[in-house]
Amino acid sequence: MSGKSAYRFLGTSLLAGGVILSPFSYFILKSTPLVALGVSSLMLGITCLALQRAVPSVSSEASFAFLQIAMENTAALIEELGLSTKAIYLPASRRDGTAQAIIPLLPNTKLKFDRKLPGRLIVCYGPNPDDIGIAVSTLGSASLKNLETKPGTNAIEIEDALSRILVGSLDLATSVRVIVGEKKVEIEISGPKSHYDNIWFYRCLGSPLASIVATITAEALDKAVMIKSEALKKNKSHIEIEILN
Repeated sequence: MSGKSAYRFLGTSLLAGGVILSPFSYFILKSTPLVALGVSSLMLGITCLALQRAVPSVSSEASFAFLQIAMENTAALIEELGLSTKAIYLPASRRDGTAQAIIPLLPNTKLKFDRKLPGRLIVCYGPNPDDIGIAVSTLGSASLKNLETKPGTNAIEIEDALSRILVGSLDLATSVRVIVGEKKVEIEISGPKSHYDNIWFYRCLGSPLASIVATITAEALDKAVMIKSEALKKNKSHIEIEILN
């Protein structure tokens, strides 16, 4: 039985029991404790029916499987094209309403993302003919849907948003600390459950943790960002995000 079905069945059963027990105990049995029990059943039933709305339609295991398949497909595409440049994470305002990452086909030290790019797989992001990249959705793109509102630009609000995703929704860490600088954002993640591996996919898009961090940072600052570095020390993941423009 799924989570929604279980809450629905339990809530309906408690409501039915409370509806029957309360008047029967009050008018027939004249028992105050049983009346209280019936009222409690009614309240619990209503609570269970309300909780079923908070249970996701798709289980966390199924969501993870879908994300893993998507990541494997993206990794295959990147490796097949031979891309080795680091991805640029863009906020939803720079795309077609969805936060994505752009992987430039060629290294470019003068990256400028000051306009909205079309919602296509292959995009031209600059004035030069070589300013072409592949636009892909990432784990961070999917994670943004778990935030009810767009995070603010200061360290506290970004830290709160990351904590909601990494500690709360995905259970990938125990705590998050954020320091926002003029041109960079430093993030320290305690108790990370996902680490960096030196594989092609991670070299372009970063580890799953770094991808989520970069996406949320880009969305909060409404600027293009890049994962400059990430390292694991004493069960703490240190991620540095470079702010581009």
